[in-house]
Amino acid sequence: MQWPAFVALTLADAVVIDLLPPISTTGVDAGLNFVEGLLIATFGNLFLIGAAAPFLTRRLLARRVAVADATGAAEPSAAEGDVLRDRVATALLAIGLGATLAAGLANRPVIVSETEATEEAGRAVLEYVERSGNDELRRNVETANIKRLGSDYFRVCVARDDRRRFFCLFIDTAPDPPKVTRDPSGESNSVYRGG
Repeated sequence: MQWPAFVALTLADAVVIDLLPPISTTGVDAGLNFVEGLLIATFGNLFLIGAAAPFLTRRLLARRVAVADATGAAEPSAAEGDVLRDRVATALLAIGLGATLAAGLANRPVIVSETEATEEAGRAVLEYVERSGNDELRRNVETANIKRLGSDYFRVCVARDDRRRFFCLFIDTAPDPPKVTRDPSGESNSVYRGG
C-alpha cells in the first residue's frame, strides 16, 4: 500500500501546498504553485518512506522481539516485518498530509468581520499594504480598524509605529475589485467625523 499511497498523498500534498501554503509569503506572486508543492511533497514523502518508516519499523520489531523472548512466543517473521514497514510508511504519509493541511490552515490570515463587505474591505487593505512596500505598515497591519461610512463604503486606519499617528484609506467595496483611496487625514477612526 505504501507506493500507491505515496503517489496519491504526494499529489494531495501538492494541492494543499498550492492552495494553503504553510509558509508566509509576500509579493504579487505570493504563495507556492503546484509544481513547487509537488517537489516539496515528493522529497518530504520520500524521507518519510526511506528514513522515518524503516527506523520506526526497526523499533517496533525490536519491541515485538523483546516481548516474544519474554513470553516464549514466536519472533516476527521477515514477511511480518515487511507488512509492518508498509503499514508504518502508509500511516506516516497520511500523517504528513494531515500536518501539511494543518500548517496551511494555521497560516491563513485572520480577518474578523461581521459582514462580507467588511471582510472584502479587510482583504483590500491587506493587499494595499503588501503592494505598498512600506515596512512600517506591514509591521502594524494587525492594528487596522474599520469604520463603516456607508453600506459599501469604509474607512480603515493602520496605526503607525508611535501609535499616535495613523495611515488611513477609504474603501468602496461596491465595484469589483474594491476601490481604495488614501485619506490624507491621519486621525484615528475613533475621532474621525468625516468631511
